[in-house]
Amino acid sequence: MAQLFFKYGAMNSGKTIEILKVAHNYEEQGKNVVLMTSGVDTRDGIGVVSSRIGLKREAIPVFEETDVFELISQMIDEERPYCVLIDEAQFLKKKHVIAFTRIVDELNIPVMAFGLKNDFRNELFEGSKYLLLYADKIEEMKTICWFCHKKAIMNLHYIDDQPVYEGDQVQIGGNEAYYPVCRHHYFHPPVIKEGE
Repeated sequence: MAQLFFKYGAMNSGKTIEILKVAHNYEEQGKNVVLMTSGVDTRDGIGVVSSRIGLKREAIPVFEETDVFELISQMIDEERPYCVLIDEAQFLKKKHVIAFTRIVDELNIPVMAFGLKNDFRNELFEGSKYLLLYADKIEEMKTICWFCHKKAIMNLHYIDDQPVYEGDQVQIGGNEAYYPVCRHHYFHPPVIKEGE
């Protein structure tokens, strides 16, 4: 029976590497997968799943107006997917998450979503909120704090070497702007000097 999975973690927890690994494992067995990513994340171009270690792959971009249920329904006639994989799932809208539940429940296709749970303000993203509510299985992908040995559970945003706790929720960036941190270092951030 198909299920909706949500795998979340702080920055640098290996979410993108994991999604690429899952896609590879299915395809190595000759099983078709649909790889999707948010159209909001344009760091390496629209519709590109890209890990920090250099692995990249083309994907279907999901924009606010994208009808993911219709898109997957149309694919069934051509080559039924064995699994739908979504990167940067935190940027999904509620309607996308509901559509993914329909893909699981009505089309019997497993859906695995990977993303951040909370933003740099320590608020839930819309996509993450509804994935936490609707997912059949939820798994935390762990990493350690950038500044100590504790588990990272938050994302600390820096601009011009200063921690930032306010601003627009969606601010695309990688290691140059965000650090995975424990609760202590989120509230008591160290001074970052250029080159660290």
